[in-house]
Order: sequence, then C-alpha cells, then structure tokens
Amino acid sequence: MNQIIKELKHHMPFTAVGAVAGIIFMIIFRNISYEKAQELFFVFHPLHVLLSALVTTSLFKLHTCPKGEGKMCNLPILIAIGFIGSVGIATLSDSIIPYLGEALLNMPHRHEHIGIVEHGWLISGSAIIGITIAYFNPSTKFPHAGHVLISTWASLFHVLMAKGANMPFWMYFAIFIFLFVSVWLPCCISDIVFPMMFVKNNKIKDER
Repeated sequence: MNQIIKELKHHMPFTAVGAVAGIIFMIIFRNISYEKAQELFFVFHPLHVLLSALVTTSLFKLHTCPKGEGKMCNLPILIAIGFIGSVGIATLSDSIIPYLGEALLNMPHRHEHIGIVEHGWLISGSAIIGITIAYFNPSTKFPHAGHVLISTWASLFHVLMAKGANMPFWMYFAIFIFLFVSVWLPCCISDIVFPMMFVKNNKIKDER
C-alpha cells in the first residue's frame, strides 16, 4: 500500500502536465466535427488499450516470472490480468469518467462510446498485441509514460464529440479536472495497483 501511494503521488505532476496539454489541444481542435473527433477517439482508445495491456502485463510478469523460471509461468493468469486490467480500466478512463463529466456539464452530444462494445475486435486485438509484447519483452517505464499521454488524448476526443457548437471558456477549467481524474487514477490503477494486487509480498521484496 505504501508503494502504491508513493506511485500515485509520483505520477500526479506528469498527469497534470498531460491534462494541461489536453486543454491546449482542445482549444486548438475546438471546431473539429463530431465525426472527426469520433475517428480520432477510435485511434487513441485502442492505442491506450495496447499500452495499458503492455504495462499491466509487464509489471505482473516482472514480479512473478523472473528470467529462468520458464516461459509458461502463470500464463493464463497473466493473460487475464493483462486483458481485464487494460480493457476494463481503459474503458473507465476514456469513456465512463469523461461521459460523467459531459453529463454534469450538460454537453449536448454526450454519449459513453464503449469501445469494447462498439468495436470489440479492435479493442480485444489491441489488448492481445500488448499482452503478447509484454510476454516476450516486458517493459514498464516508457510504455507507462506513453500510456498516460495517449489516455489523455483519448479522453479529450471523447469530450470533443460531446461539446456541441459553442462552449463557454469557464468550461475548459471543469474539463481539466475531469481529464486529470480520468487519466491519473485509472492509469495508475491499471499499470500499478491492479497487477500488484496479484503479486505476493515476498515477490515484491525480491524484485526490489
């Protein structure tokens, strides 16, 4: 628990920078059409799932399957953790939390856009690719940074689909809060908290 809290604090500044960048992009793309925002959402959301699956699976594998223990170490559990941790939490980050923000702000074109429901083959395939990469070449540092940034963009274009023609300037500050929350907590839960729930304490100590 202490390690989890430490990681959450560590990722707050980077997530805040990502949310600020998201607001800048929102201002730049404020006149984007609903159709184009939807297309870009279904570019960044699958990328988010892929990177999330890569980091989640990598963290679990590095703590439970160190080199020399064989390639089949906990394979079914590894796949389940990678898939659920990426698809489930990416949906929360990119769709559900932004939709709640859109509803609270009464945006005219709000819709939850659940990727695994609307494009199941694309989202499932992205998760499988991330899990496969992590299985053969686990890595967490760069993919996690990319995961946070891509998640911000996915949430951003979800909001841009809902905004309507005219949006008052004060609403950008409210959207910043929702972008921060939708990225910071779910991404850290996906990449750190969720896989570590299945790692024994002695495994964590050995890895350190």
